[in-house]
Amino acid sequence: MKSYMRFADRLSLASGAIASVILLLLCGIVVYDIIMRSLFDSTSALFYEISWHLFDVVFLLGLSYALYHESHVRVDIFYSKYTQTTKHIVDFFSMTLLATPFIIFIICNSGEMVYQSFVQMEGSSDPGGLPYRYIIKSFVVIGFVLLLLQVVSKAMHAFLSIESKKIKRAIITSLALLFIVIYLAYMSDVVFVLNPIVLIAILAFTMLMIGFEIAFVFGAIALLFSTITYELGLESLELLSFRTYGIMTNFTLLAVPLFIFMGLILQKAKIAEDLLVSMGRLFGVIRGGLAVSVILVGAILGASTGIVGASVVMMAFIALPVMLKQQYSPALASGSIATGGTLGQIVPPSVALIILGDQMHLDMKDLFNGAIVPSILLVLLYIIYILLISFFKKEYAPAIKSHEPYKDVLLVALKAMFAPFLLIVIVLGSILAGLASPTESAAIGVFFAIFLAFFKGSLRIDIIKYALTESVKLTSMIMLILIGATAFSLVFNELGGSEIVYSFFEHNIESRIGFIFLAMAIIFILGFFIDFIEIIFIVVPIILPIVYFYDIDPIWFGVLIAMNIQASFLTPPFGFSLFFLKGAAGDTLATSTIYKGALPFILLQLVAIAIVIYYPNLIYIFRG
Repeated sequence: MKSYMRFADRLSLASGAIASVILLLLCGIVVYDIIMRSLFDSTSALFYEISWHLFDVVFLLGLSYALYHESHVRVDIFYSKYTQTTKHIVDFFSMTLLATPFIIFIICNSGEMVYQSFVQMEGSSDPGGLPYRYIIKSFVVIGFVLLLLQVVSKAMHAFLSIESKKIKRAIITSLALLFIVIYLAYMSDVVFVLNPIVLIAILAFTMLMIGFEIAFVFGAIALLFSTITYELGLESLELLSFRTYGIMTNFTLLAVPLFIFMGLILQKAKIAEDLLVSMGRLFGVIRGGLAVSVILVGAILGASTGIVGASVVMMAFIALPVMLKQQYSPALASGSIATGGTLGQIVPPSVALIILGDQMHLDMKDLFNGAIVPSILLVLLYIIYILLISFFKKEYAPAIKSHEPYKDVLLVALKAMFAPFLLIVIVLGSILAGLASPTESAAIGVFFAIFLAFFKGSLRIDIIKYALTESVKLTSMIMLILIGATAFSLVFNELGGSEIVYSFFEHNIESRIGFIFLAMAIIFILGFFIDFIEIIFIVVPIILPIVYFYDIDPIWFGVLIAMNIQASFLTPPFGFSLFFLKGAAGDTLATSTIYKGALPFILLQLVAIAIVIYYPNLIYIFRG
C-alpha cells in the first residue's frame, strides 16, 4: 500500500509541475496572439485554439495535484473541530463513496466521447484550427485517471492512519451496509416516497455540513439519484462528457488562472504590502484613518488582484498589529480588514464576476462596467461608517501622531500607488475600452506584474513557482466544482427541479420586485452556509430562466448577485474572510470579536444592495 501511495503522490506532484510550466506557456501564447493581432493584423484560429487546449491541460493535470495538497474546498466549520480520527473517517468515506464512483463514471463516459472523436477523426471547424480533436478530449480521461489514482492513495492514507482496529472494522461494515441500502433504494424506488428534489436538498446540505469536498458531493449525488431512480438511469448523465468539453472550450474561463497568477505575483513580490504600509501612514493621522486605508487598499487590490484570501491575510499580518497597538477597537479593526479583503469579489476584474458572467451568459465588458459604481458605493459606505463611528466614539479609532513631514509621506504613498494603478489602467482599462477580452488583459497583466516585481527587485524563482502552483490548484478546484455542479444540474433538471422552482415563483410571487427580493434573500441566507462558488454554480442556473421570464436586465441582476455573494465572505458561521482573518490573527482576536466587527459592514452591504435595487440606473453610468 505504501509503495502505491508514494507512486500516486509522485505522479500527482509531477502532473502539477507540468501543469505549472504549461500555465506559464499559456500566458506567453495569449500575449503573442495579442501582439500579432494588434501590431501586424494577423489573426488565426490556431493560437486561439492552442490557448484553450493549454488551459484544459493545466486544470485537468492539476486535479490530482490539488487533491494531493487538499486544496479542494469543503465546508469545514464542523470538520475543523473533528478529532484527527474523525477527519480520517470522513476523508475515507469521501474518497471511497463519493469521489471514486463519480470519477470512474466520468472516465467511462469520456472514453466514449474520445473514441467517437477518434473514429470520426474530428478536427477544428475553423480554417487554420487544430486537427485531431480527440487528443485534447483524451486529456479528460488522463486527468481523471490521475485524479482516481490520487483518490485511492488518499483513501489508503486515511484508512491506515486510523489506529483502532475496531473502528476499521466498523468502517468496512458501514461501506457494505451503505451499498445494500443503495441497492434497496433502487429496488423500491425510494426517491418517490418523498419529493426527490427535497431528498436531494437534504442530502446535499447534510453531506456539505459533514465536511465532504464540495465537488465530490455534487457529482456523487447526481450519480446516486440517476442510479437509484430507474425512470432516469445513467442515461440522464450521458451528456456530462460533452458538457465537460463545453466547459473546456469556454475561452472566458481561461481568464481565471491568469488573474489568480497575476494577483499572487503582486502579493508575494510585496507590491501590495508596500501599498498598505504607505496608505496607512498617509491616512493614519486622522481618526479612523488606518481603517479607511485598509478599505481603500482592499479596493485597489480588488481591481488588480481580486484574491480575497491573500488580501485578508496580508492586511491582517501588516495592519492588524499596528491598529491594535494604536488602541483601535478590535471589532472595528477586524471588521475593516475582513471587509476590505472581500472587495476583490465585486471590484472588476473579479474572478467571481468572471465565473458569474459565464454562468449567466453575460458580456464581460458590460458586467464589469455595471459593477463599477456599486463598487464605489460600497467603498464610500464603508468609509463613511468608519469616519462616523470614529467621530462619535473617539476611543474606537484614535489618530496617529506623526513627526514626519506630511509631504514626504504623500510622496511615498503616491510612489507605492503608481504600480497598482498602472496595472489597473492596463488590465481593467483595456477591458472597459473594448481593446481586449478579460482573458487577454489577464495575460498582459501577468507579464506586467512580473515586470513590476522585477523592477522592484523582488522577483525570484520561488515567487514564480509559488504563484504558478497555487494558480493551478485553485483553478483545478474551481473547474472540478463546475463539473460536479454540471452533473448535479443535469439530474436536478431531469427530476423536474427547474419546473418546481419555476412553478413556485409563478404561483407564489406575483410581482417582479417580489421575485427580486426573494431571490436576494435566498442568496443572502445561503451565504451563511455555503460560499460563492456553490451559489453561482447551483443557484444561478436555477433562477436564471425566471430572470428572463420577468424581463429583468440580466446585467443589473448579475451585479446584485455579485454584491450579495460578496457578503457570503463575511456572514458567520462560514464566511471565508472571517476564517482567513482568524487564522492570521490567531489568539490576538476572539472569534466573537471578528463576528461583531463584521456585522455593521454586512448591514452596509444590504443597504448598498437596496440602493442599487431602488436606483437601477446606477449600473448604466459606465455602460453608456
